[in-house]
Amino acid sequence: MRKKWKWILTGTLTVVIAVIGLAVWKGYQTYDQLDQMSKPQDQSRFRQFERKPEYKPLEWTGSERVNVLLLGGDERGLQKGEVARSDSIMVVSFDPGTKRVHLFSVLRDTYVDIPDHRQGRINTAITLGGPELAMKTVGNLLGLDIQYYAYVDFQGFIQLVDAIGGIDFYVEKDMHYTSAADDHKFDIDLKKGQQHLDGEKALQYVRFRHDAMSDFTRTERQRNFLKAVADKLQSGWNLIRLPDILSKMTPYVETNMSPEDMIRLASLGYKSHQAGSAQIPPMELVYDKNVDGSAMIGIKDTDALKGYVQATLAQDTTQPSPSPSASASPTSGDAAAPPAPSSIEKKEGN
Repeated sequence: MRKKWKWILTGTLTVVIAVIGLAVWKGYQTYDQLDQMSKPQDQSRFRQFERKPEYKPLEWTGSERVNVLLLGGDERGLQKGEVARSDSIMVVSFDPGTKRVHLFSVLRDTYVDIPDHRQGRINTAITLGGPELAMKTVGNLLGLDIQYYAYVDFQGFIQLVDAIGGIDFYVEKDMHYTSAADDHKFDIDLKKGQQHLDGEKALQYVRFRHDAMSDFTRTERQRNFLKAVADKLQSGWNLIRLPDILSKMTPYVETNMSPEDMIRLASLGYKSHQAGSAQIPPMELVYDKNVDGSAMIGIKDTDALKGYVQATLAQDTTQPSPSPSASASPTSGDAAAPPAPSSIEKKEGN
């Protein structure tokens, strides 16, 4: 049975789109909060970066495919003027014609070409040129034009979860991580089992990656947890309290979308359904890469990766497979399944 995907359910940035979607139905009362998410240059956390014409995204007219880059960063511990690497990188692709939505989770340690810079981890693009360079870098990798971005500091995630009263959630394993290097401010200590997670505990859950599958399983955890967040956002009481919820998130959110853009996208998302999702790079195109002693994720064939993206966009996993052979295709279903444990387990901190 086809399910309506009313709100985009993806990683840390999912909540931004979910809240925007709900805000549409609250009308003018929340318009001002949406407007504050699009910050002028002198108030932007990215104001030090030049906005180059060659990075400017194409304008979305409303009829063609539109792609939104979702970026999540942890700004705790940063000095004034510093920009956090994008710990969460996702692309949501909407097709207005078919009413299909596809989600791509990009592994943050993927080694790519960064325009006007050397090759490096894809999560560093935002620190080198801000969100517009990140849009260009990710778009080049996927072979897609990316029109919009939404960035949220993880503090915004904490504020959201606390504002809706926390989440009752099953933690699938004990999760422990400790580091004296940051005075234990970012330690993780969760027990296996059903429990109530407040904002801080929820952030620990979506950040944890110290297991055999590293970032491969973390992106899956983020998607699962944010589905629970979106479900609770749609409850009657939280709909009534939406302006207050938005006001708590606004200081931590930044986007190039106008309120009108957000409303158009939210309306399109409401009418659409989730047709598929995939991990980028897919496992068959991944190899272990070492750069100056640092472990990264290499891509075997960038053209094949772009072809994989197009094949994923052509699919609708809510429809029955035409034949048994089709279901065995390497691009069917959610391609985010992790590989057997390998040396790709990252050393970079949470």
